[in-house]
Amino acid sequence: MAQIRIESVRKDFGSFNAVKSSTFTIEDGEFFMLLGPSGCGKTTTLRMMAGLELPTSGEIYIDGEEVSQKPASQRDIAFVFQMFALYPHMNVGKNISYPLLCQGMPKAQVRKKVGEIAEILGITDILKKPVGGLSGGDRQRVALGRAIVRDPKAFFMDEPLGALDAEFREHMSEELRNLHDRMNATTVYVTHDQLEAMQMGDKIVVMNHGSVEQFGVPQEIYDWPATKFVAQFIGSPCMNFLDFKGKVAGGQASVQLDDVVLNMPELLDGASGDLTFGVRPEHVHLDDAAPYRGKVVATEYLGTTQIITLDTPNGQIKAREASLKNVAVGEQIGLRFDARTVTIFDASTGRALRSHANQGVLSHG
Repeated sequence: MAQIRIESVRKDFGSFNAVKSSTFTIEDGEFFMLLGPSGCGKTTTLRMMAGLELPTSGEIYIDGEEVSQKPASQRDIAFVFQMFALYPHMNVGKNISYPLLCQGMPKAQVRKKVGEIAEILGITDILKKPVGGLSGGDRQRVALGRAIVRDPKAFFMDEPLGALDAEFREHMSEELRNLHDRMNATTVYVTHDQLEAMQMGDKIVVMNHGSVEQFGVPQEIYDWPATKFVAQFIGSPCMNFLDFKGKVAGGQASVQLDDVVLNMPELLDGASGDLTFGVRPEHVHLDDAAPYRGKVVATEYLGTTQIITLDTPNGQIKAREASLKNVAVGEQIGLRFDARTVTIFDASTGRALRSHANQGVLSHG
């Protein structure tokens, strides 16, 4: 397997800029997620790594070799597509063995290799079946087998579970991650599903409008979003946003929500004017003693927890609380925040001003 390095890679289609100077590194053996909404440039980035698209500019390194202008056949990678792309006139065994036969591998060695892969994927009982009559999950396993059998330097997967139903997607995502760990593979996986990315990935790149918004481990991206877009895209429900006018001076800020002043910890940059107060639902605490108030407008039961929606003077906010907590629609409730869990955004740029220092506690002034 191999490290993959992307340096200032850009892709234009005529006058349309699909990927804007992306730079990041995928370490050897990582399960790496390219995450973002439709049209953000994640699939185009993957296709450039695979050699299915050539970049307009920039460099791509696989295992230390610069490959940006080389075709896919010279990159020693395997690609798994969303729609499987199996050969319908071949049975399961022949689909898996086809890449090895094209390489001229002896038939006895091919049979041994196919048998080993079929056992890993749990499909030994269907090797002689035609692919047309298989379930979506079995066809996905066959597509994976055809990719794995070659022992490539890296696996590239473009939403491979997108055609499966929700329950089976969860099962297959666990199987994929377990398979990755067993093979110690370098895997690059494209998805628009933030839950899938958080569950499966070692590292995540979040893309939007062709740009890399943030790159890091799942917990860092969830706890410390670099932009308002990331904070909205990651998490269900997403981060709450309350708009206010304020000033950041000397790395300190006082946030005035309605007539309540919240003293904030150290910030990354100075800013003034329109700012946004961001806090995740699980960090909004209902506390009758807190001076900042909200009116309950809806509750949503989720089993062990509930989502409570409240109207505040600065906008609507959601709180995640235990389902046993009794609240009534129309009730006025105090809201308390811990400054260690709050992010302040510049409203004009969407960039987070909050530092990673995670210092200080919130007080009401």
